[in-house]
Amino acid sequence: MDQPPSVETHPCPPDAEGATREGLGYNAMARLAAGRVDAFVACAGHLRGLGLSAPRVVASDFGAGLAVLEDLGDDLYARLIEGGADETPLYDAAADVLVRLHAQAPPKILQADGATWPLLTYDVVALKTGGDLFLEWLPRLYPALDFSETAREEWEGLWAPIRAAGEAGATVFCHRDFHAENLIWLPDRAGAARVGLLDFQDAVRAHPAWDLSMLLHDARRDVSPEREQAVLARYVEYRPGVDRHDMLAAFHALGALNNARILGLFARLVVRDGKPRYKAFMPRLWRYLDRCLADPAPPGLGSWLARHVPPELRA
Repeated sequence: MDQPPSVETHPCPPDAEGATREGLGYNAMARLAAGRVDAFVACAGHLRGLGLSAPRVVASDFGAGLAVLEDLGDDLYARLIEGGADETPLYDAAADVLVRLHAQAPPKILQADGATWPLLTYDVVALKTGGDLFLEWLPRLYPALDFSETAREEWEGLWAPIRAAGEAGATVFCHRDFHAENLIWLPDRAGAARVGLLDFQDAVRAHPAWDLSMLLHDARRDVSPEREQAVLARYVEYRPGVDRHDMLAAFHALGALNNARILGLFARLVVRDGKPRYKAFMPRLWRYLDRCLADPAPPGLGSWLARHVPPELRA
């Protein structure tokens, strides 16, 4: 890893709220780690302590933003599946990782290999910061969109209870970027350890549905409804204390928020950062969002989208 601390805006201090977070910038608002190497090292230690396959840290210099890590190989899920590998055991093992991660509440402070990092809650402010990228950046990508003040107020009313439920249910370690580009297949290891984990430095304490959405609403590859159902069924089977109906409702509601967030994020990447390739991923996200609006649907959201975002802008 080579990530000088000065490259990004500040991460969120544990006690910072409201105007303080806003003043520190987007990373503090969204509770992102700003690429900090000590965040990666502390999270990696926590994951390895659970018997999961995060890279071992060979050496590190937090002040310089450097670390030497174990090489987990090149067998990314995404590349293996593109090459024709059977995705069933891969996704089953990914579900098992989440079962292991969610089996116990994580500590508030993560400590490993000389690193200390707070595991902050994916709270209402962070969830709103992400979701509101949709309102801010889609009109810049599609000038035909014009969200009126009334539309924006209605949007806020629709998402407020979902964000509140997301914060209230924030009980587990959330990888936050848990998808096929960040998972490595390690078939010589056993059980959930067969999944190598990358890019988890932005981890937070979040609702269990969040990483399920990241896995099954993968912006870069199609995950079929059948695979989604199989993974959710496996997850619920191995977490018998979880109410299936409540988990599915949370998965659809927070999944809808996650897909709206990524749509806004990708619009920003296209418009602000000059990365047009992200526009090609957006129709897939709309399809996932439509799936989330099926049953059980977050009330009113489908109607809002039908009135304010023409179908031709979702293709």
